[in-house]
Amino acid sequence: MSKLFQSSILSIISILSIFSIPLTAAQEPLFSDEYYLGTVKEVTEQSSEIIGQDQIIQNLSIEITEGPDKGTQLELDHDYSSFDKASRKVEQGEQIIVLKNREFDTTLYYIADKYRIPWMIGLLLAFFALTIFFTGIKGFTSLIGLAFNIGIIVHFIIPRIIAGDSPLLICLIGGFVIAIVSLYCAHGFNKRTTIALVSTLITLIIATILAQLVVNWASLSGTGTEEAFFLQFGELANVNLKGLLLGGIIIGVLGVLDDVTTAQAAAVDELKKANSNLDPQELYKRGLSIGKEHITSLVNTLALAYAGASLPVLIIFTISNQPLWVVFNSEFVAEEVIRTLVGSTALILAVPITTYIAAHSFGKPKHS
Repeated sequence: MSKLFQSSILSIISILSIFSIPLTAAQEPLFSDEYYLGTVKEVTEQSSEIIGQDQIIQNLSIEITEGPDKGTQLELDHDYSSFDKASRKVEQGEQIIVLKNREFDTTLYYIADKYRIPWMIGLLLAFFALTIFFTGIKGFTSLIGLAFNIGIIVHFIIPRIIAGDSPLLICLIGGFVIAIVSLYCAHGFNKRTTIALVSTLITLIIATILAQLVVNWASLSGTGTEEAFFLQFGELANVNLKGLLLGGIIIGVLGVLDDVTTAQAAAVDELKKANSNLDPQELYKRGLSIGKEHITSLVNTLALAYAGASLPVLIIFTISNQPLWVVFNSEFVAEEVIRTLVGSTALILAVPITTYIAAHSFGKPKHS
């Protein structure tokens, strides 16, 4: 089975490599930004008051600790009086990210941000350890699937969209590959997983059609967020923003869809094992009863996830002078509402679809 899994992964990678974008040599740019790690060696502060506001500037001695400029000593001023002072203030011995900005013959250095990667790696390792500890080999294979899925997004979906391909088509292809790999990695090669996969792909196609219809009916352009708006300019002006919106909906739906289909297939299988005399009709009825409980919690989870991600903008809209109905009619809010509704509809449809396929696969028909 392990050889079959390895050969499947290599085959998929080979297919996707056809679509990869070759790297070409570029001329030396007149403007460039380079980022380096640095360590704060010494800190002194000076404060002043400008137009009634306290201004605190740190005079920092910094050493570049990696890259071509390693060992370079810098003296920089760092103003941390705006925004969150506690998070912007730097301490002696702290690692930071230094931005080296070159414009023609001028080179300037700035403090770009604090260095947070070690903390993120620590949390990631703790997550890996807990996953493997509680789930064993299945948890390990699911993490392999997760890594592969991230690779699909980073090395296939995003480059192809940047190259000007249809975001919806690319996300659909990538979604199919992600579903296949993640489901079999997490749950193994068995009848349950295959039923969940078939149900996931069917529901994903339905969600794609529904998303297209609703986005067109609602006259959404895909420019509801600031990030999407700026994609209209520069070298990314060829990106289809409506397609990008649709593709994002598909990937978002996929993230929860496999949970519904695998749980539902497993529930029907366990019902059959508990009572081998159940026919497909009875299995469908009992499995659907379980699915209803599952879906009510997941729909709420999906809605809260989208609301949480959009909370800062929702707060800004709330304190504005616009009427509430105008706020909800805005493209940004409409996009999030449609994401939630399409995703929730897909989850609801996934339950009867998976239950039906599983019931007729596991069920024992009655003999007259």
